Amino acid sequence: MTEHTSAPRPETTGAFCVAALYHFAKFPRFESFQEPLEALCKTEGVKGTLLIAHEGINGTIAGTDAAIAKVLAFLRSQPEFVNLEHKESRASKMPFLRMKVRLKKEIVTMGVEDIDPNEIVGTYVDPKDWNDLISDPETIVIDTRNDYETAIGIFRGAVDPNTKTFREFPDWVKNNPGLHNKPKIAMYCTGGIRCEKATAFMKQQGFDEVYHLKGGILKYLEEVPEEQSLWDGACFVFDERVSVTHGLKEGDHRLCHACRNPITAEELTHPHYEEGVSCSHCYPDRSEADRDRYRQRQLQIALARKRGEKHIGG
Repeated sequence: MTEHTSAPRPETTGAFCVAALYHFAKFPRFESFQEPLEALCKTEGVKGTLLIAHEGINGTIAGTDAAIAKVLAFLRSQPEFVNLEHKESRASKMPFLRMKVRLKKEIVTMGVEDIDPNEIVGTYVDPKDWNDLISDPETIVIDTRNDYETAIGIFRGAVDPNTKTFREFPDWVKNNPGLHNKPKIAMYCTGGIRCEKATAFMKQQGFDEVYHLKGGILKYLEEVPEEQSLWDGACFVFDERVSVTHGLKEGDHRLCHACRNPITAEELTHPHYEEGVSCSHCYPDRSEADRDRYRQRQLQIALARKRGEKHIGG
């Protein structure tokens, strides 16, 4: 294995702690857990989204260090989540508008029955060993994220399935027999959760040597120094920061609030970009009536700002 030095921990200058977490566990009482969890988060001023289901918990939350620590301690006090792991980064401003705890059928939606990461899963690979695995010519590297995520960053040499949603991934695998041409399959996603199900599905489909990046791209960007990195671009995150880069520093992407696609500084100058209304990604797919509706929403956002209020759509 190639020797790697450790990267410095993420900058702690951001006022808010952002905690990404998930844990698969049998959790039949998830419905009764919604109210106390949401109440604690709101009491502590924590915002974000947490999904709970029969199969566990998944989500990202942000708040003060003390508030996040209290919520995480509460989660780990539950017998189902004693071994819950999380990843931390910083944000210069609160990256969420509100707190939501949602009841779901799956904590990450793949739409395939009988996939249980507690029963079968691929082999975890630590970030320090990832470069060696994906540089092996006997390895096929697969990005399990969606097209708007891969558009702004990807591991060198990785296969991009160009899926719109994770539900499309199983069919993509079945329609690509060439994936059997090499003995090793290495998979990755933002924080690791999609790969839990994706690797379980691959094992179910008869693939033998299936690996996935432990902690996902976020852990890799935290731990692997930029000069040793095989990651190109930025990593899309599901909050108002939009993207992060090496060392988990906030990226420079913005979000088009019409289509939710990340856009670059260059794309902000495109003639089809209009704040809150359209960008070069969505302009061809929207009608003028759609754009008029978005303009009305943007006007309400602007009026709320003038009153010193936070509009829920802004």
